Amino acid sequence: MTPTPASSEALLKLRILNAEFGWYIIPLLAIVLYIYGVEIKKARETGNWNTIFAGLTVLGLDFINELWNALVFAFTNYSAFWTTPGASAYIILIGWNIEIVFMFSIAGIIFAKFLPEDKNKKMFGLPNRWVMAAGFALFCVIVEILLNWGNYLIWEYVWWNWYNPVLIFLIGYFYFFIGAFYVYDLPEKKQKVKFVGIIYGICIVIICIFGPILGPLGIF
Repeated sequence: MTPTPASSEALLKLRILNAEFGWYIIPLLAIVLYIYGVEIKKARETGNWNTIFAGLTVLGLDFINELWNALVFAFTNYSAFWTTPGASAYIILIGWNIEIVFMFSIAGIIFAKFLPEDKNKKMFGLPNRWVMAAGFALFCVIVEILLNWGNYLIWEYVWWNWYNPVLIFLIGYFYFFIGAFYVYDLPEKKQKVKFVGIIYGICIVIICIFGPILGPLGIF
């Protein structure tokens, strides 16, 4: 199959630093590092690393999403489920750019800041963790729809129609925040390390297995 125009554009820009937009990634990087620096300092003082693990969990789960999304294009040579060909300082994968990475680097931390300390507290008569996860996922879906309307995020396949918010909610964001509150509430630090390690281990396995397939296509 012939790649879509969005796919072709993204591939042309893949891992090429955009001179027009490149400078703003430096302050964005500084902001992300500052946020993690503050949280790590607090964690060292209190022994509570929950927020850090929540942040790493969301980023890792997004990484898994972006890897299988790139594989969709690799096997179809047509389009990934979502493509990000638009203005970006640096496109890392066909549907993943540096701005998205920075956002998901801190999304889990932001989510953790809103979690009630009492995990048994009810919100709207429901468990607060699930309500918060659904609320954050819904907000992300709205942002993604706006990005699609602006042609910054391209959906090519037929199922991205009226019911696309449901699909984006389920496979795009909801389980990110479920993972974040799950690791946040684990009682032992060793359990948190293991959980996050498994997530990033999956990423490494995918890259090791499919790297030879993706490499010739310029996706890795």
